[in-house]
Amino acid sequence: MDAQQNDELYPIAVLIDELKHDDVLLRLNAIRRLSTIALALGPERTRDELIPFLDESVEDEDEVLTALSDELGGFVEYVGGPEYAHVLLSPLENLAAIEEPLVREKAVESLNRICEQLSPEQVDQYFIPLTIRLSKADWFTSKISATGLYNVPYKKTNASSQEGLRQQFAQLVHDDTPMVRRQAATNLSKFVREMPAAIVIEEMIPLFQHLASDDQDSVRLLTVEVLIAIAEVVPKEQQSSHGVLLTALRSLFEDKSWRVRYMVADKFEKIAKAVDEEVVARDLVPSFVKLLKDTEAEVRSAIAGQAPGFCALISRETLLQEVMPGIEDLVSDQSQHVRAAFGKEISGLAPILGPQETQEHLLPMFLQMLKDDFPDVRLNIISKLEQVNNVIGIELLSQSLLPAIVNLAEDKQWRVRLAIIQYVPLLASQLGVKFFDEKLSGLCMSWLGDTVFSIREASVQNLKKLTEVFGVEWATEAIVPKVVAMGNHPNYLYRMTTCFAVSTLAPALSLPVIADSVLPILSNLVSDSIPNIRFNVAKSYAVLIDVLKRLPNTTDTIATLEKEGKVGEGCEQGHALIRDDIMPNLTKLAEDDDVDVRFYAETAAKAWNDSMQT
Repeated sequence: MDAQQNDELYPIAVLIDELKHDDVLLRLNAIRRLSTIALALGPERTRDELIPFLDESVEDEDEVLTALSDELGGFVEYVGGPEYAHVLLSPLENLAAIEEPLVREKAVESLNRICEQLSPEQVDQYFIPLTIRLSKADWFTSKISATGLYNVPYKKTNASSQEGLRQQFAQLVHDDTPMVRRQAATNLSKFVREMPAAIVIEEMIPLFQHLASDDQDSVRLLTVEVLIAIAEVVPKEQQSSHGVLLTALRSLFEDKSWRVRYMVADKFEKIAKAVDEEVVARDLVPSFVKLLKDTEAEVRSAIAGQAPGFCALISRETLLQEVMPGIEDLVSDQSQHVRAAFGKEISGLAPILGPQETQEHLLPMFLQMLKDDFPDVRLNIISKLEQVNNVIGIELLSQSLLPAIVNLAEDKQWRVRLAIIQYVPLLASQLGVKFFDEKLSGLCMSWLGDTVFSIREASVQNLKKLTEVFGVEWATEAIVPKVVAMGNHPNYLYRMTTCFAVSTLAPALSLPVIADSVLPILSNLVSDSIPNIRFNVAKSYAVLIDVLKRLPNTTDTIATLEKEGKVGEGCEQGHALIRDDIMPNLTKLAEDDDVDVRFYAETAAKAWNDSMQT
């Protein structure tokens, strides 16, 4: 054998050695380099040598076989394009019969990817026979894989072959093994969507009925998606005439297994959208009310999540008279998880009910849920109040709920307090400065000393947003003096928050406010006994330097100027403040005993010196 032949054989020889190696990781890496080796071999040798070799290499660790199944799905270009894509089917057929589910799933995905690129002739000659072989295999793993291989070839073949595929799929639906029937139910919904309504009515509805009456609840629960697929394909005007379909629908709603009822509840809105209005009014409304009172909390939680979507599909009269009494019972449901699930969705009913009915029906429910013992209920209500605000207005909402909101501002669960903080700027902008100063100002400042860092951080951001809402003059009178007082507080958390507040508020403050109020605060903290506070002072100085070097000697702020596109080059007074007030303190901090303090002080000083040099 000459040198050229040796060079040509080298990649496949190396691959063979690595795939036979004892080390799983080495074999796995070899699989992931298959495309590189295929390029070296060329399409013809890949088809003639590499693919047959891989076809014989399906006895390996599951991780290696999973990678191989995945790689082969993108291998069409390496075997010479779609014309030769069918050569990849043999190894994937073997992989689709492996016992490990993940290997089979990847093999089925790859087979479908390849089938999309095959011609109709190749589908008839190679792919459909493969599907039939897997469907008729003795072992259930092959049949499970086969259920996922019908809808792609079905689109690409002729009417005769389509009929054969439907007949063979029906055999899988009637298989003795529950695992096969489960997978058939899972894939039937995809298969149905590839067929015209006439065939669905004649052949698929009986298959659905068979699965929906299966003795295994794990099979029956999967038929909910099949029902939706059938209802989406069959024209709505024809649905009422098919008693079998409606009978199966009613049986699913009342199934003895809570897992089946849960699946129905979880997909209730999709079912309602797929069926006609007559079915909704006659069957779905009573079923919805019944599911609201289901004995299982999981079912009630699922149906609570469907409330806004389903209620939007029924008449206002039906909603108020038949559905709302059941919905109102969820507020006092014995399960905290049901109440929490409903708390996420209740606000979505406001746009459907309108202002008057929201005030009459929803606001009392809000008040009760805001007092719930379970924190997630309170949190979910607060986080979705904006939808209610859009319907009834902030004034009415605040009059009804403000006392409850104020109480929640001191809730023992920090996530509830955080949700209230995030809601305050909206309240403030709608209620006005006078109302805010009277009712909420003290509350906002109290959060700055919270024991939870996330609350302190959010409260500082809250102050910035409030400054943008009410203006610098208000901030100068209402916020800055309180921040100054915090700088002298004996509790180090308050002093630490002062640094955060200064850094966050600086872009929203004018030069006179920074000069007269902010800089003296930081000067007092330069000698603080806590190193964490001193290095945060240095970080605050870095922010102030950036603001002052760009801020003109006016009552405007950086935030205002940026909105107007007028940020200038700064002024002599701003530079003087940096030079005379900030830099001496940074020099002092740069000589601090603590390494972090020195680092941040030197970083801030360097940023200013570099900017002056340029």
